[in-house]
Amino acid sequence: MKKEYKKINETLYSEVLPNGLTVYLLPKPGFHKTYGLFTTDYGSIDNRFIPRGQKEFITVPDGIAHFLEHKMFEKETGDVFQDFGKQGASANAFTSFTKTSYLFSATDNIDLNLTTLLDFVQAPYFTAESVNKEKGIIGQEIQMYQDDPNWRQFFGIINNLYPEHPLHIDIAGTVESIDEITAEDLYTCYNTFYHPSNMKLFVVGNIDPAEMMTLIKENQAAKDFPVPQPIKREFPAETLTDIKKSDCLEMPVTRAKGILGIKMLTTDLPADNRELLRFKTATSLLWQLLLGSTSKNYLRLYDAGIIDDTFGYEFNLDRTFCFADFGGDSDEPQELTKAVQTILINYGEDSEINEANLTLLKKRMMGKFFQSLNSLEYIANQFNQNLFGDLTLFDLPEIIQSITLEDIYVCGQRLINEDAMSEFFMYPKED
Repeated sequence: MKKEYKKINETLYSEVLPNGLTVYLLPKPGFHKTYGLFTTDYGSIDNRFIPRGQKEFITVPDGIAHFLEHKMFEKETGDVFQDFGKQGASANAFTSFTKTSYLFSATDNIDLNLTTLLDFVQAPYFTAESVNKEKGIIGQEIQMYQDDPNWRQFFGIINNLYPEHPLHIDIAGTVESIDEITAEDLYTCYNTFYHPSNMKLFVVGNIDPAEMMTLIKENQAAKDFPVPQPIKREFPAETLTDIKKSDCLEMPVTRAKGILGIKMLTTDLPADNRELLRFKTATSLLWQLLLGSTSKNYLRLYDAGIIDDTFGYEFNLDRTFCFADFGGDSDEPQELTKAVQTILINYGEDSEINEANLTLLKKRMMGKFFQSLNSLEYIANQFNQNLFGDLTLFDLPEIIQSITLEDIYVCGQRLINEDAMSEFFMYPKED
C-alpha cells in the first residue's frame, strides 16, 4: 500500500507479508544514511503469558525481555556486532516496557545489512553457558542504573502508581531475577513473541521501495514459521485505590528531588485510534500550557526558587498503562509537588489555557515536528513507538491542527484527579 502525505512531502509504503510481518518503507531521496528498525511487540511488562503451543499461563523472571535482546547478538559463529562493523554499519538494540527493537544504520551495503538484521533476529541461539556468562554483564548494568538518582526517582513514582502492575519493575529486572533465567526460558519467550505476525520492520533512507520490498519478501519466503496465533498476556486489574500516596528514598545526591505522578486507568481512554492519538497530543499541549518553560506558572515557581531548570514532565501512554509525572531538583521538594498539584487541580480556572497560547504552542509543536523529519534517526526511533492502528508518525500534523481548546479541557477532565496522584521524594543521604 502506498500512502502519500502531501502536506509534509512524504510517501510511505507498507505491506503485510504472508507470514504476518508488517513492513514499512520510507524513501528519503538525497539522504546518505539508511536506518533499518526491526521491532517486536514485546517488552519488560510481558512477564505473564500463555507460551506458543501451550494452554496455561506461565510467569517468567523479571528482565527477561531485555536479557533476550542482549543474547540475540551472540551466535554460534560469533558476535553479530562485528558482522555489521565489517559491512560498514553500526547496530544497536533497546528494550522498553512494551517493545524490543533491533536496528542498523549505514551508508553502503544496505541490502546486505538489512539481510543481516532480518537473519540474526530470526535465528535465536542460546546455550546454558552463554546465558550464565551474560548474567554478570547485565548484573553490572542493573547496578549502574540503581546508582542513577534520576532512574531511581522515575521508578520510585511508577512503583507508587503501579504497585501491582509489572510496569513498576525495572526493565532490566533485578540481579536475583535474572539469575533465574535459563536458555529454555529464552526460547519460550522468543517462540511466543518473535513470530513475524507480532513484529514490524521499518526502513528509512535513500532506498528504492520496490526493490527493497522484493528483497524483504524473498528473504521471508525462504524461511519457515509456524502459523500465526494470538498472544494471550495477563495483567493484574488496575484501580486507583492501589496507589501509594507518598514515598521517599535517601541517596548520595547534592540536592533533594520531588516528583508528582498521575495515573489514568486505560479503561477510561478513547477506544478509537484517531481519538487516542488526539488525546495523547492534546494532553502534551495541556502540560505545556500549564507548566511549560514559557508558561507564567513555570516562571512563577522558578522565580520563587521552588523549581530550577531540571524541572520537567513526561506523559506515557502505551498498552495497559497511562501516566504523567512532573518533577526535578529542589531545596523544597514537598513545596514543588504541592505547587504542581495545585496548578493541575485548578486547570479549569487557569488563565494560561487560552486560544492565543494554544495557537502558539501548536505552531511550535508543528515546527519541531517538521524539523525532526530531517533526522532519519529520529524518524526510525519514533515510528514504531507512535503507531496507533493505521495512523503513523506522519499523521501528527493533521492531528495537531485539529486540537481545540475544548479538547484540552476534556484531557484535564479525564486525567486530573487528586485521587489518582502520588508523590515521591529523594533526599541527600547523610553520612
